[in-house]
Order: sequence, then C-alpha cells, then structure tokens
Amino acid sequence: MEFFRIKRDIPFMSWGKYTTTISLVTFLLAIFFLATKGLNLGVDFTGGTVMEVGYTQSVDVNKIRNTLSALGMSDASVQNFGTSSDVLIRLPAKAGVSSAKLSETVMTALRQSDNTVEMRRVEFVGPQVGEELVESGALALLIVSLGIVAYLAFRFEWKFGVAGIIANLHDVVIILGFFAFFQWEFSLTVLAAILAILGYSVNESVVVFDRIRENFRKMRKASVAEVIDNAITRTMSRTIITHGCTQMVVTSMLFFGGEALHYFALALTIGILFGIYSSVLVASPIVMLLGVSRKDLVPPEKKIEAEGLS
Repeated sequence: MEFFRIKRDIPFMSWGKYTTTISLVTFLLAIFFLATKGLNLGVDFTGGTVMEVGYTQSVDVNKIRNTLSALGMSDASVQNFGTSSDVLIRLPAKAGVSSAKLSETVMTALRQSDNTVEMRRVEFVGPQVGEELVESGALALLIVSLGIVAYLAFRFEWKFGVAGIIANLHDVVIILGFFAFFQWEFSLTVLAAILAILGYSVNESVVVFDRIRENFRKMRKASVAEVIDNAITRTMSRTIITHGCTQMVVTSMLFFGGEALHYFALALTIGILFGIYSSVLVASPIVMLLGVSRKDLVPPEKKIEAEGLS
C-alpha cells in the first residue's frame, strides 16, 4: 500500500560519508557517557525492597510518591498493580537499613495518610539476584545479535549480516547512551524494549535488503549506488506508514501509560527513530563499503552451448 510515490530516486548513498560520520560521532558519545556516567540501574538490577499494598478504594499514586519523597525516598518507584486500588512500590536498598525496617517505615507513613491501607506482600531483591539479571540481560542481547547475523547472512550474504548487526548495535548503544546521559532509570522493562527494538530494526533492514537484491536482478546496467538508492526510495512510503502507526501507539503509552510504561515507551521511541535512520543511512552505506556487487546476490547465468546434430 502506498499513499504517495516518490518519482525520482533520492541519492542517499551520496550522503553516506556524512551520515556514517554523524553515526560514528553519536556512537562514540554514547560510549563516552556509558563509561563516565554509567546506567542508573533500577531495583531489578541493584537489589532493594518490593512492596505490594492494597486500599479499599482507588488511590492516587502521586500522593503516595509525595509521601515517600517526604521520607527521603524520592527515588522509589510507585505504580498501580493490577487494579487502581493495588499499588506496587520498589525501594532501592539503603545502607544500614534492613528491608523489614524500611517496609515498616513506609507503612507507618502510608497509614497516616489513609488507615485503610494494608500490606499484601513484601520481598527483598538481593544484589546477587540483580547481578544475575545483568548477566542474563547481556547474554540475551548477545544471543539475539548472533541470531540476527546468522539470519541475514543465510538469507542474503555475509556482508549484509555484518552491516545489519552494526546498524542494530548502533541503535542499542545510542539508546543506552541516552539513558546514561539523562540518568533515566534502567529497569527490566527498558531491557525488554531494547530487545524489541533489535527485532524491529532488523525487520526494516530486511525490507531494504530484499529490495536491493530484487533491484540487482532488474537493474542490470545500474551502479551499486543507484541500485541501493532506488531500493530505499521505493520503500519510503512503507517505512513512513509502518513507523508512523507504530509511533502513534508508542506515543500514547509515553504520555498516558503512567510511570510503569514511561521509560519503556521512551526507549521504544528512541529506538524507532534511530532504527529508521540506521536501516537507511547506516546499514546500506556499510553494505556498499564492504563491496557488495551483483554477483554476490544474483547467480551467474549458465552459458548453454549449442550442440550440433550429428
């Protein structure tokens, strides 16, 4: 489906040296912020206390946040859990304060605001569990990345696999760089968003790569740059429609999903924007830089020799 058609091919490859330079600078800045500031890991990774409390009626989570801020717990995470009367509170570990003492202090403060509140459960997430989550998350990213390389190399050619994984890791590192620079909380939901972006971004790369392979068969006399420019231009309508619709849903979660979905939607938003950029202006120039040619994708035609009748 196309709502519009671009008649003339856009010379994306002529901008390749500029876009790759911008990407390299952005990538290095992201690594710099990750190295100097680091990620603001949430309770899921660092350990802490998780409390589930219940009320007899709907409760304003902002009121609970203000109560905790008054106790010096402004870094606590408060969100509805299941219903509007159930609340999940995540408290970072505090040196010299036990989990039991911390939960008791919170419950005392909450009862002063509403004596109908009751404790449903309280759990302590130890640092060892958080360390295992970090290792598991890193392993998940590695396995997904290797799977993407293998898939692209099998479906197309190894040069496409290399270009695809560089573009995808470019997106991941930049998302992490944003979270490091602004010190946004990095939780399991953000990790889930990054894994989703890996699959989402590679899908866009596959669409462009597939059109490149098709063009190599049709545009016999065109140069590699012309083939790639035509492939990207012909997929622009699909890209705008697909990503536009996806971003509308993500934007709804960002503004109306509350604290529970805020950073998840924020990571998706950054990933979608840079996923489009990397698929068009990072992956494709790298493919051309690696020297992709028609013979890599189109098997040579067999010469059939005419046999004389004996």
